[in-house]
Amino acid sequence: MSERLLEVKDLSIEIATRRGPATIVDGIDLHVDKGETLGIVGESGCGKSLTMLSLVRLLPNKIRVSNGTAAFAGRDLLQLSSRELREVRGGKIGFVFQDPMTSLNPVMKIGEQLIEPLLYHREMSKAEARKRAGELLRLVGIPGAEQRLDSYPHELSGGMRQRVMIAIGLACEPELLIADEPTTALDVTIQAQIVDLVKDLRKRLGMSVVWITHDLALIAGLADRICVLYAGTVVEDAPVEQLFAEPAHPYTRGLLASIPRMDGEDAERLNSIGGTPPEPGRRPAGCPFAPRCPMAQEICRTTVPELQPLRGETTPHRVACHVANRVLEAA
Repeated sequence: MSERLLEVKDLSIEIATRRGPATIVDGIDLHVDKGETLGIVGESGCGKSLTMLSLVRLLPNKIRVSNGTAAFAGRDLLQLSSRELREVRGGKIGFVFQDPMTSLNPVMKIGEQLIEPLLYHREMSKAEARKRAGELLRLVGIPGAEQRLDSYPHELSGGMRQRVMIAIGLACEPELLIADEPTTALDVTIQAQIVDLVKDLRKRLGMSVVWITHDLALIAGLADRICVLYAGTVVEDAPVEQLFAEPAHPYTRGLLASIPRMDGEDAERLNSIGGTPPEPGRRPAGCPFAPRCPMAQEICRTTVPELQPLRGETTPHRVACHVANRVLEAA
């Protein structure tokens, strides 16, 4: 059995509104094993980024964790002091943010931003840190690494800026790298290069990876396991091959059906999921997907389904759906 690195249980996050606190992430359960790549997928606004940002306490103002635990290497991240969290954040957990142009400091040279975590977490001298920064840029495939240390972010292409963000995330050789949609703004060629880079670095450094995305096609060739989120809850969690071969939640099936197929007819219309996700503070009484689900029954509208092993078996494939077995039978 694999050794667990991160285990999140019953995590809930709420936002302050004029009508009072509204739940936007509700009872998240997920885990990451050592050396594993976990893909977290779902529509925009489903809570993917907020869930991971909450673990390192980088939530925006008016948003807070209201419940839950997040055990990382035996310690609850949500209970650490500010000093203890600073040692973990950037040192043991690296973060690659979605938009490097807004995440990198525009008035600081690339080298200065790479050197900063090395000075703090590794207590290197400035000369040692600069040498290591050049090695990191070479590691992520940036040519002329030493010269690029003196460049500003605006002097680099989008793909190179994203590689710099990955280098910063990897600077202290973290045990866990969280990549928040790191290829969204890049063309498909650069996307493929970044995916291959992360796969190679994971293998070479032995780290775990959490890759946040809305792109199931991209994550298929990267992740070991996929966790599907909808309206701030986990609706399905399964090994990648099993999820694609036997999706059991109607929402997962809807996401997969909306992926363009290379073997389809030219004029074939893509499937879509009707309706919209529930607003924070206005969640339905039962399953949050019930108002959009074509297979919803009465129990779906009144009772929240639990995330449990498919067909009652002790398997790694878990689903939160009252009609999962009917979904599989109808497939």
